[in-house]
Amino acid sequence: MESDLPANPAIRDQVILNIYGSPDARQINGLGGADPLTSKVALIKRSSHPEADVDYTFGYVGIADSHIDYSGNCGNISSGVGPFAIDEGLVPVVEPVTKVRIFNTNTKKLIEAEVPVKDGKAVTEGVFSIDGVPGTGAKILLNFLKSGGAKTGKLLPTGNRVDEITLKDGRKINVSIVDAATPAVFAKAADLGFTGKELPEDTKSKPEILDVMEEIRCICAEMIGLATSREKATVEAPAVPKVMIVAPPQDCVTSEGKQIPKDSIDLVARTKALAVMHKAFAVTGGICTATAALIDGTVVNDVVGATAKDTGSVRIGHPGGILEFGIELEVLDSGELFLKKAAVARTARRIMDGFVYVPTKIFWQKQ
Repeated sequence: MESDLPANPAIRDQVILNIYGSPDARQINGLGGADPLTSKVALIKRSSHPEADVDYTFGYVGIADSHIDYSGNCGNISSGVGPFAIDEGLVPVVEPVTKVRIFNTNTKKLIEAEVPVKDGKAVTEGVFSIDGVPGTGAKILLNFLKSGGAKTGKLLPTGNRVDEITLKDGRKINVSIVDAATPAVFAKAADLGFTGKELPEDTKSKPEILDVMEEIRCICAEMIGLATSREKATVEAPAVPKVMIVAPPQDCVTSEGKQIPKDSIDLVARTKALAVMHKAFAVTGGICTATAALIDGTVVNDVVGATAKDTGSVRIGHPGGILEFGIELEVLDSGELFLKKAAVARTARRIMDGFVYVPTKIFWQKQ
């Protein structure tokens, strides 16, 4: 609960960093998992928003640095907000499914979570599985409502479906910048000399994969005003915009050696989790990718399979498997695109609760 932390934001962040054991690459003196996918925090409280039950603030907790990035949202962490709110008595419980209305303070957008409930508590056991996540669980449906322009206020932040950028080596490439659930920049793998099937382990022998992804991300962070300059973007906006390289559907393999047949996906995509390639795929980034895939003229639309364009269901092949999204785009009378629906199914369970100990001096430091 947000109320368990100091009200002063600076002290609050120092407390969180201490809990996680940051800054330290191994987070050995804290509860962090020393991985960008597990070094995250959610602050929850009752909401005063007329259309929400709870407020949810997401933060990427720095691992090797003393910084918490509150600039964007995380879909995976969003999936745990509904069950937490139910179990903590923050919302009225309705069986067999409770709809929890969540206001994400990072993006100022609403998320509706449909959570299975039994005996007044969120159900955690079930048969629903997610590629890249061990085991099975109860299915939680997340609908990111009106999520276009989540950070920048525009579905297409530059007003263009394609922009040309120049890399430091002189190459000119086309990118698409889209803001749906989170802002992201997309480039074709082929334009960068990649296949799109690269895996996280490949970046060890080919660091240029991450280097060029970060360069593209930083250039576009400056373009849409999320960083004062491309040189400062890694520090000022380390988590947004996200960056994805995309490719047409093709036979590929996961990091665990599982085969992904071409006909089971609509495109292949890779993204970064801070300084490393994501071992699976970010949910908010996936929503943005699926949305971009259905916008005529974007680089993602150029590579996505025809079935996705017809159905609005987009299956993304990633290093952990397949992630599927349901997208509904409308064209308003003005000609502007409106993202009506962005839905994805997830699982969540409570692992533990209890006390964590923080040195007293942190609470009394001068700011």
